[in-house]
Amino acid sequence: MIVGGIDVVTLISMLMVASTPVLLAATGELVAEKSGVLNLGVEGMMIVGAVAGFAAAVTTGSPVLGFAGGALAGAAMAALFALLTQVFLSNQTATGLALTLFGLGLSALVGKPFEGVRPPPTGKVPFGPLSDIPMLGRILFSHDWVVYLSLALVAAVWGMLKYSRAGLILRAVGENHDAAHALGYRVIAVRFAALAFGGALAGLGGAYLSLIRVPQWTEGMTAGAGWIALAIVVFASWRAGRVLIGAYLFGGITALQLQLQAAGYAIPVHLLTMAPYVLTIVVLVVLSALHRHGAQAAPAALGRSFHASN
Repeated sequence: MIVGGIDVVTLISMLMVASTPVLLAATGELVAEKSGVLNLGVEGMMIVGAVAGFAAAVTTGSPVLGFAGGALAGAAMAALFALLTQVFLSNQTATGLALTLFGLGLSALVGKPFEGVRPPPTGKVPFGPLSDIPMLGRILFSHDWVVYLSLALVAAVWGMLKYSRAGLILRAVGENHDAAHALGYRVIAVRFAALAFGGALAGLGGAYLSLIRVPQWTEGMTAGAGWIALAIVVFASWRAGRVLIGAYLFGGITALQLQLQAAGYAIPVHLLTMAPYVLTIVVLVVLSALHRHGAQAAPAALGRSFHASN
C-alpha cells in the first residue's frame, strides 16, 4: 500500500525494528526507576552491550551468544552503578553520567579491532504460511526473535508490576524505602536486582543495534538511544504499556524519516535526522505542562539514597 510515495507496510515493519533497541532499554530503565533508583547511565550500558555483543558474536560465530554477551556486559555495568550508589551512597545523577562517559570510552577502546567486521547473521523467526498473509505477514511475521522478545518483556514487566508479589515489593521500595525496610524487605538487594535487570535489557538493546539494526560496530553507534530510553520512561509516566507506545512513536518517526529520504522528498536530511529527537523534546514539554498541577507520576523515592541505619 503506497501513500504519498511511501510504502506503509514497509514503514510499519521498519518501525518495529527501529523501536526495539530503545524499547528494551526503556523497559529495563522502567524497572530500575520503579525501585527508586535513577540511572542516567543507560547510554553507557547500551554502548558497552553493543561492543560486547558484537565481539562475542564475531568470536564465537553465534549471534545468540552475542546477545547473551551484550546482556551480561550491560548487567555488569549496572552492577557497578549499584555498588557505587547503593553501597557507597554516591550521587545517583553524577554516577550515572560518569557511567555513560566510562562506557563510551571503554567501548571505543574494546571495539577498535572489530571495525569493518561483519557479524554472523541473525535469521528471522519462521512462521511458515503466516508470513505470506497479505500486509499482516510483512508487518507481524517477518522479524527476528529479539523483536518478539521485546514485546514479551513489556507484557511480562506489566504483569509483574501489576499482579505479582515481586512487583508489589519493587513498587513499595520505590515509593518509600524506609517503610519497606521496616516491613523487613531488603531494599538494597531489591534495587541491585532491578538495576541488573535494567542493565541486561540495555545491553541487549545495544547488542541489537550492532548485530541487527546496523549491523556492524561503529564507535558511538548508540547515538543518544540511551537518553531517548530515559525520556520514554518519563513520557510513559512510569507505566509499562505506555513505554511500548513511546518507543514505537520514536521508532515510527525514525522509520518515517528514512522513508521520506528514500521517496525523494525535498526536505533537508539534517531536519529529517533530528526529527525524532525534536519530537521527543516536544512531547516531554507538553507532558510536563499537563502534569504540573497533577499527581506525581514518578516513584516517590526516585533518586533518593537509602541507608539501613535510617
